[in-house]
Amino acid sequence: MILVCCFNERCIYCLKVPLVNIQTLLNQRIQAAMVAAGASDTAQALVRQSAKIQFGDYQANGIMGAAKALKMNPRDFAQATLEKLDLSDLADKVEIAGPGFINIFLKNVWLSKELVQLRTSERLDVNPVDAPETVVVDYSAPNLAKEMHVGHLRSTVIGDAVVRTLEFFGHHVVRQNHVGDWGTQFGMLLAYMARLRAENAKISMALSDLETFYRAAKTCFDEDEAFAARARELVVALQSGDEECLALWDEFIEISMAHCEETYKMLGVSLERQHVMPESAYNDDLQNVINELKDQGLLQESNGAQCVFMEEFANKEGEITPIIVQKTGGGFLYATTDLAAVRFRQHTLNANRVLYFVDARQSLHFQQIFTLSRKAGFVKPETQLEHMPFGTVMGSDGKPFKTRSGGVAKLSSLLEEAQERAYQLVASKNPEMGEEELRNIGRVVGIASVKYADLSKNRTSDYVFNWDTMLSFEGNTAPYLLYAYSRVASIVKRSEIDVASLTGEIAIEEPQERALAVKLCQFEEAIQQVANDGMPHFLCAYLYDLAGTFMTFYEACPILNTEDEVKHSRLQLALNTASTLKLGLSLLGIETLERM
Repeated sequence: MILVCCFNERCIYCLKVPLVNIQTLLNQRIQAAMVAAGASDTAQALVRQSAKIQFGDYQANGIMGAAKALKMNPRDFAQATLEKLDLSDLADKVEIAGPGFINIFLKNVWLSKELVQLRTSERLDVNPVDAPETVVVDYSAPNLAKEMHVGHLRSTVIGDAVVRTLEFFGHHVVRQNHVGDWGTQFGMLLAYMARLRAENAKISMALSDLETFYRAAKTCFDEDEAFAARARELVVALQSGDEECLALWDEFIEISMAHCEETYKMLGVSLERQHVMPESAYNDDLQNVINELKDQGLLQESNGAQCVFMEEFANKEGEITPIIVQKTGGGFLYATTDLAAVRFRQHTLNANRVLYFVDARQSLHFQQIFTLSRKAGFVKPETQLEHMPFGTVMGSDGKPFKTRSGGVAKLSSLLEEAQERAYQLVASKNPEMGEEELRNIGRVVGIASVKYADLSKNRTSDYVFNWDTMLSFEGNTAPYLLYAYSRVASIVKRSEIDVASLTGEIAIEEPQERALAVKLCQFEEAIQQVANDGMPHFLCAYLYDLAGTFMTFYEACPILNTEDEVKHSRLQLALNTASTLKLGLSLLGIETLERM
């Protein structure tokens, strides 16, 4: 809550309501002034953080568009907007620049009061949303026929960071781990399990390495026609509810899920067994999906298969790529399961928004599924269905990342190697540390490095997996940020001051103090981008900038060797920085260390 200061009803410090973030506040104020100056109600202020300090702290870029609609000179309309705009409570200066930009320079006293409020708030003054939504997030989704590999990394860590951020804003988030546990390949695996059991082999031992188990089953399937025929029979039996098949399948799924859970625990993501909603869970509803599509006249038969042809997906020649929902012979496909999942997420989970963290190669598939779901009435018109595509993890050769032997890299092996590499690096820098502490630091740094290297890249881009880069203590990396946090924590600790006693004014006099103050007040804007767009790299970039801004401040503005009033003020800036780095990293699913 805002503390009372001057009892002026226009003063935002006197309002006994939570503040919105600066960018939102400025957007609201400037848009209202634009409308008062004659713009339409739909005119946008388009307030952005300024790229250069000479342009102020924020810049409104929407004047030109509104002026064009009014057929006015942009600078004239900017002047008319300023005449309707009052930012005297939070800005020292508001000026027109260039063809019609509005530059805003925030008041130091306003920044100071904001920082005091941040200092006393566990949530850094970020308030839960007024109208929480039910957001279903589909992420990770490994295929239980194999162990998790590096290809599952992006969906898992990006999805988890977005989930944590949405929950922080107060949304009701439903995690849905849509694991692949159904279909043709499982007939092959069940046939192989049955063969091993007939040979009195221990299934649990054979499944200790899922990759080896899968390859052996695939070899049998490819080379033994009798085995392949039996595998196909078992698929039908499994989908028909055969008890013996289901017992074998349950055993396979239990061991396979245990592999996933070990990896999730090592990776530090929030997925648990209760969040698994596998393909098999929708099996009983698949025929209902077909029946509803047929009743609505959406199905057409093509070569014995049941398909949906939608004009929206016609190419230049008028040819339409259909959605096949039932194969010749009655089998179902991924599309059928995804349509059943949409129905479940809308009608059972009551989703307002559904996010799918699935790689970019599935973009057409999801466009078709979303379009058909709306045509069939499987979702309400206002429900948001959003594919959150991501790029590929590449090797140094520019191809999808593989092990040295050329195989797909198991995620668990990759994480183990990351921890060992980080341990060796930290041990070489801290020979005096005990083994237990070194191992813990190696664990935190190693896992953080793999996750942050992924999260810090634009979700939609491919990136090259490089050990030296991700474990570097320089640049936008996890080791750099973890070290920055531990350094700030060390400064506070060396002050030997009870942090609870640091409640005085935060003075903003030096340019470096001001730069740090502005950056600290922009935390909510960064995490809002994660929640809105599913883009954790915006938060990573913010934290990296914050750490660099603090280092610049620390070099220019001594903290410990100053008089008490200055020391207390600057210590509060340090504490705010530490709290922001810690909370920001936790939203990314990354642990922090007090000492490195």
